[in-house]
Amino acid sequence: MTPEFWRGRRVFLTGHTGFKGAWLSLWLQRLGAIVQGYALAPPTQPSLFEVAAVASEMISDIGDVRDLRTLTAAMQSFNTEIVIHMAAQSLVRASYDEPVETYATNVMGTVHVLEAVRHTPSVRAVLVITSDKCYQNQEWVYGYREQDALGGRDPYSNSKACAELVTSAYRDSFLASDRLGVATARAGNVIGGGDWARDRLIPDLIQAFINGMPAKIRNPSSVRPWQHVLEPLHGYLTLLEALWNDPKRHADGWNFGPDERDARPVKWIADELVGCWGNSARWESDGGEHPHEAGLLRLDSAKAHTYLSWQPQLSLAEALRWVTDWYQAYARGENMRAVTLEQIGHYQSKVVA
Repeated sequence: MTPEFWRGRRVFLTGHTGFKGAWLSLWLQRLGAIVQGYALAPPTQPSLFEVAAVASEMISDIGDVRDLRTLTAAMQSFNTEIVIHMAAQSLVRASYDEPVETYATNVMGTVHVLEAVRHTPSVRAVLVITSDKCYQNQEWVYGYREQDALGGRDPYSNSKACAELVTSAYRDSFLASDRLGVATARAGNVIGGGDWARDRLIPDLIQAFINGMPAKIRNPSSVRPWQHVLEPLHGYLTLLEALWNDPKRHADGWNFGPDERDARPVKWIADELVGCWGNSARWESDGGEHPHEAGLLRLDSAKAHTYLSWQPQLSLAEALRWVTDWYQAYARGENMRAVTLEQIGHYQSKVVA
């Protein structure tokens, strides 16, 4: 990643009020980019977007990607150069409760973003963020590669596979050129400070620890590709630079997952976080009835290693320590914008010579 590339670059970011979007907004601000966000209001209370004052140094539009006219007008008036599409309904369990909303946001929202790009000539690079769950999960012990079959049993996972297909069709039909690159990125289960989403492992654990209650864990043996949120964000920024410089070579799907050793079961994560938090932190298994979720999921990121020189920088144990430090700083009432930017700066020092 080249910090100088981002200075003054005009970046249109959907989903900037969400967990990953807020982290990326702060990083782009730190790099000197001119950022316009477009998203619904923050999905949780509290939210990283609010506690880290993310909107203070960017343009923040509250809007819906399902509203094509408003989205297109915002993208055009900003003279957008780079589009990063993160807006999504991002929870598996919520997709069982609201399947229509999940498909409307994740599929038609992607259609609308790409249609807006089609009518915004200033755009030079587009990255659509999907998910590691876009693959047709066979419970394989080895990681999924970019050419493996797409699928998805639950509405969320399936909608992300659909978003991949939509992006491919738009790229081939409308957006293939020497000056415009369109790619997709599939990351693992991201963790980091400022995540308060319901039915997500780290927020559930942290909330229970803060309240002095045992955390309830649904599937202790399930294995996921866990990684700190800054790891895939570094991949996204690196890929966008490559798209800008060589659109045809990099306009494709890309995995950004952790090292194989960090594809860990939920139980390992819970035990490690208990050790980091200290005090009376503890967890217990929740034996109730739950909707289906994949039991084993890994990503193969050899393509990003080889062609983008992207590598994870934090072990999972380090990532969990960073998560603990962030939430404990929040509990002490510290300035969370400063804390978050400090972690970004520390991470950036690892990836920029």
